[in-house]
Amino acid sequence: MSPVATVLVLLLAMLVTAGLAFAATYFWLQAREASRMKQAQRDADTILEEARTQQKELILQGKDDALRFRSEVDQEMKDRRTELTRLERRLQQKEETADKRVEALERRERGVQNREQELETIRIELDGSREQQRRELERVANLTTDDAKNFLLGEIETEVREIAGRKIRQIEQETKEEANRRAMQILATAVQRCAPEYVAESTVSVVSLPSDDMKGRIIGREGRNIRALEAATHVDIIIDDTPEVIMVSCFDAVRREVSRRAITKLVQDGRIHPARIEEVVLKAQQEVEQVMQEEGEKVAYEANVQGLHPELIRLLGRLKYRTSYGQNVLQHSLECSFIAAGIAAELGADINVAKTAALLHDIGKAVDHEVEGPHALIGAEIAKRLGRSARIVHAIAAHHGEEEPATVEAFIVATADSISGGRPGARRDMLERYIQRLEALEGVANSFDGVDKSFAIQAGREVRILVRPDNIDDLGATRLARDVAKKIEETLEYPGQIKVTVIRETRSVDYAR
Repeated sequence: MSPVATVLVLLLAMLVTAGLAFAATYFWLQAREASRMKQAQRDADTILEEARTQQKELILQGKDDALRFRSEVDQEMKDRRTELTRLERRLQQKEETADKRVEALERRERGVQNREQELETIRIELDGSREQQRRELERVANLTTDDAKNFLLGEIETEVREIAGRKIRQIEQETKEEANRRAMQILATAVQRCAPEYVAESTVSVVSLPSDDMKGRIIGREGRNIRALEAATHVDIIIDDTPEVIMVSCFDAVRREVSRRAITKLVQDGRIHPARIEEVVLKAQQEVEQVMQEEGEKVAYEANVQGLHPELIRLLGRLKYRTSYGQNVLQHSLECSFIAAGIAAELGADINVAKTAALLHDIGKAVDHEVEGPHALIGAEIAKRLGRSARIVHAIAAHHGEEEPATVEAFIVATADSISGGRPGARRDMLERYIQRLEALEGVANSFDGVDKSFAIQAGREVRILVRPDNIDDLGATRLARDVAKKIEETLEYPGQIKVTVIRETRSVDYAR
């Protein structure tokens, strides 16, 4: 065979092979596509079946929800019908009650109308009786109505003239006392800001002991311990038959406090001999000095007085252990500072000068048992030496009249000192008289008939009286107030004026059924 024929045969074979391969590939693709179509149809049938199943479930669930909702609606309608029925019954009951009340009001109105008619008839009868009485009075008195009116007007005019004269004199007196009233208001305002209580102190301190055996140890062999203690503290130690206590006596409260603290420490420690006593007394003195320093700083802070010399602070604290007529001098100085500041504020004076001078006005009492002279001048000299201003020094020196007051602040300090020392309760003798005056005021009020209770208040400036309303009417309460005030004027002695207040209380109680 020739080469050309061979090539042709090979080409033909290749073409046949390619055709067969194409045909095989085509048929394979067709079969694959048919398989895919069948699988898709099966998937679609599955999805449709699941959708039908879910549709049935949703329909069943919807029916259940509808039944439950209908049941709830029926129950709610039933509850509402029950509530409406209850409300209808209540409304019906209220209507019946209202009808009964209307009937009662109508009956009451008819009764009131009948009462008004009766009252009108009585009024006509009274008018006739009055006219008849008037004619009878004119006949008996031999006076006409005009003559009687003129006579009464003359009497009233005379009485009114007397009242007017008394009123004019009262106005004149009030005018003269206006300055005093203004001063009293200022003082009252200042005092109301500060009214502390005081505790009376004595010249004897008591030290408790754990047992009576401790008395012998304090006395010591042949009295050496008690002699050492008295020599170190300069006090008198009193040991008597009183069980489990000893007493420390001294007019100087500082030494008395040092001795009390020292004895207490010795009793607690148990070692009591002369050398130990000197050591403990020294420690007690240091403690008391520290307490006085702290008290001075505390009082200066409370009074808002700044820039004081440390020596003034220490002397102020020393006043904690100083009393005057049972009144603690340190608390008295603090109160004077508060009062002076209030008065200075009301009068427009220098508040800082007034409160500082008032706080330091008794500083001389801290050393008056060591320095000769009046405590006011001693205090002024101390304040001057420690850098206080001339106005403060003058106010301190003049608060008891050793110098003539020349400034407003000096008068304020003297006034504050008098108020603090003279107010009720500040000193023992003043407290007794104050209580007696209050009891006398209440006694005068209770002496009248119809008085239930009485109370003297506002430091004896007012008497408040509670009366029995069945025995005293409103007019009687007015007369009682006047009578009580008149009896107080006649029987008691008191400063200023006393307000008499009569209270009449009437209570009416009823019950709604």
